[in-house]
Amino acid sequence: MEPRNPEGGADRPRSAGGKESGRVVVIGPYLRVRRGDPDAPTESHVMRNSEARLEEAVGLARAIDLEIADSLIAPISEVRPATFLGKGKVEEVVGLITGHEIELVVMDCALSPIQQRNLEKAWNTKVLDRTGLILEIFGRRAKTREGSLQVELAHLNYQRSRLVRSWTHLERQRGGFGFMGGPGETQIEADRRLIGDRIARLENEIKKVQATRRLHREGRKRVPYRVVALVGYTNAGKSTLFNRLTRAEVQAADMLFATLDPTLRALHLPHGGKAMLSDTVGFISNLPTQLVAAFRATLEEVLEADVILHVRDISHEDAEAQQRDVDTVLRQLGIDPDAGRILEVWNKIDRFEPETRENLQNIAARRPPERPCFLVSAETGEGVDALLAAIEDRLAASRMTLDLSIDASDGAGISWLHRNSEVLAKELHDGRFDMTVRVDETKRDIVVTRFDAVPHVM
Repeated sequence: MEPRNPEGGADRPRSAGGKESGRVVVIGPYLRVRRGDPDAPTESHVMRNSEARLEEAVGLARAIDLEIADSLIAPISEVRPATFLGKGKVEEVVGLITGHEIELVVMDCALSPIQQRNLEKAWNTKVLDRTGLILEIFGRRAKTREGSLQVELAHLNYQRSRLVRSWTHLERQRGGFGFMGGPGETQIEADRRLIGDRIARLENEIKKVQATRRLHREGRKRVPYRVVALVGYTNAGKSTLFNRLTRAEVQAADMLFATLDPTLRALHLPHGGKAMLSDTVGFISNLPTQLVAAFRATLEEVLEADVILHVRDISHEDAEAQQRDVDTVLRQLGIDPDAGRILEVWNKIDRFEPETRENLQNIAARRPPERPCFLVSAETGEGVDALLAAIEDRLAASRMTLDLSIDASDGAGISWLHRNSEVLAKELHDGRFDMTVRVDETKRDIVVTRFDAVPHVM
């Protein structure tokens, strides 16, 4: 065991409901990986620094106002089917729980229902695994109806898997009528059936939400606004960058999963054009499968986006591992990280000395053109102008710029152009408007035919 006493001494924090939270110990049961071992796992979360992984787990626990009494790394050589940890480590934790009067143990791993039940019996306290902890955070932070529905669906799917025969109230019930009734369904079966019914209702409600969002997207497609989506590891600075780019006031805090619900705002581009900027939920390593599935509706804004900004906290010691985790989630959503519509944003460069910044600039300059990156500070605004110019260039790449002349009395035609194209210039000469417009490929032929437009000459 490698105990780490957290900084503290402050008053006991209170939970969102106003009650004092219990004392918690966070345990990082990480597999030992021997260098050069051909059988060693190669997933990015295994390659992470153990200290950084434990610090992230502590941050997750603090995100819901839990009082961290202690945190420690528990290296393991293999996962035990019954308790995840070995017998000796389980016994060591018993002493820690007693000494600190622990009321909750957070295990930074995914526990099976049997493992969770056995650990709770051995330690005589509540045990929460990484999946359950993230679900708890999402449950507290979701503000919109859509977010609440998705969190509840994910939580019920998780809860259904926890219905093991360990509860004292799961005795067999009597069924039927009068004296003829035989043994009825067990309480565990009743609980499973009720959860299943609720899941079915939630899925139907989420389908309605998806349909509404689909209508909104179709509406946006009828106007010349393109969509730019922010993605990134949680606490990478997405919401701060979102506020910087749109002058919005979305909550931004130095906290894991500070914002969950998607937000759309107008993004004003350097040459007068507009796009819609979408801020989405942050990703994290080992993101629970239930959440990836449940939040697919929310992340549809990313699927439909013309440009994706992958915001990275380049100052974080695990920045490379975080990039791999985000790429993994994007692939789960059906997005190829190397497809060419992603711009990497290396955020928080204000934390570096000038010499280090110059080195990062040199690294960025050598990046392949299909995966460019831009150094910015969302906090100070440094590098944001260059990022906006790159976004505009990327959005314009698939659009054609045309020149045309239209009679000033053709109000219907002028109105159509404003609704269906991006008007870059408009001047009145001798009763006619000379206009320069930028249009999608789908509307190019209409503009050329109806308004006798010609390609714009720079």
